[in-house]
Amino acid sequence: MAAANAQLRWKRREQEEIEDSDSTSEYSDDDAVGRGRSEPESKPILSIQRSGGHVDHFDIVERVEMGQMASMFFHKVGVNMFYICIIVYLYGDLAIYAAAVPISLMEVACGNHSCSAGSVKYNDTDPCWGTLSRKSAYRVFLGVFTLMLGPFVFFNAQKTKYLQILTSLMRWIAFTMMIILALLRISKGAGEGHPPAASLSGVPNLFGVCVYSFMCQHSLPSLVTPISDKKRVGALVLADYVLILGFYVLLSFTAIFCFDSSLLHDMYTLNFTDNCNVLNIPVLRYFLGLFPVFTISTNFPIIAVTLRNNWKTLFHRDGGTYPWVVDRVVFPLITLVPPVTVAFFTHNLESLVGITGAYAGTGIQYIIPACLVYCGRRHLEPVLGRDAVNKHQSPFRHSFWVWFVLVWAGSCLVFVTANIILTETKQ
Repeated sequence: MAAANAQLRWKRREQEEIEDSDSTSEYSDDDAVGRGRSEPESKPILSIQRSGGHVDHFDIVERVEMGQMASMFFHKVGVNMFYICIIVYLYGDLAIYAAAVPISLMEVACGNHSCSAGSVKYNDTDPCWGTLSRKSAYRVFLGVFTLMLGPFVFFNAQKTKYLQILTSLMRWIAFTMMIILALLRISKGAGEGHPPAASLSGVPNLFGVCVYSFMCQHSLPSLVTPISDKKRVGALVLADYVLILGFYVLLSFTAIFCFDSSLLHDMYTLNFTDNCNVLNIPVLRYFLGLFPVFTISTNFPIIAVTLRNNWKTLFHRDGGTYPWVVDRVVFPLITLVPPVTVAFFTHNLESLVGITGAYAGTGIQYIIPACLVYCGRRHLEPVLGRDAVNKHQSPFRHSFWVWFVLVWAGSCLVFVTANIILTETKQ
């Protein structure tokens, strides 16, 4: 972001110098002298006087999104690859959301809430209502979900501040409840989980899940730019990541010791809805069971609109406009139909999260930032020189770390791909 701000400032300075040279070239030397005697000077004779002192080129004062950075530092192919990566990730996000909400509704509607179902693992072919199977009920809820939230893709999502605050509050309440309830059960010696010390078979899929869980690089420009005092922004982001890591560790470890791993749902909140030994207050059980419905339903339209806009940007040409049918019908449909189709045929959230995180997520978290750093340095070094000081420079500023990140990203892709192939082979 600092390099992008520096690039913007340099471009503006060049533009201002060009404009000044064009305006001053219209006058002869005699005209300049005469004008200086008869009227006040409206433009400085030397453009350097405009700077008024030292300018910190790397000061982050403008929000520069990753797409804008890609346009600054990448060639046409690189820009297109960036948008393709973002689009694939957003498709994965929408597929996960489109599956998560119907799963939660199906489990609440079809599950046995008589406090005796905690040790039961249901199959998709088991009955839900009469002759209607659980899989059919899932698809019914998916259809309802699509009909209710799909139309939002055809419009713009704006002024969602208070909605996002409400969903964030619900997340904190739900996460805190799940951690406390699991800790209480473990402290009473009633925990059913007996996990092994290590399980190497789960390592490949762990890469994709971790990338998906910690990936927020595409949101950093919007988070960092409004901060007034950026002297400690690096420490602030580090503390944020440490807090998130602690939260994930606490949630994960309480889960594996509280519940039998063979009975754990992909949607963790559902483990609290059918076991009164963990939670015997019906209202709270339904709140946790329906928690993903409330939070994910608010995010689905926002992400869908973001995906639609990225499609428009990918195919946009300077000076061109889209026909009404393409703009208002085609782009929304190609945004909505693929993720809903994927969710129709599979609701394996573990695989969806692993694949989305491993492939598109690796590109956004590792490959694209590393390439932006490398290309940004190459662009700015001839302009500002090697002696330019970036006060936001990373402690990992050596070029070795750029290549290390790229190698690490390649390792993640290899591990996850091998895991997918081996899993399919066993089946």
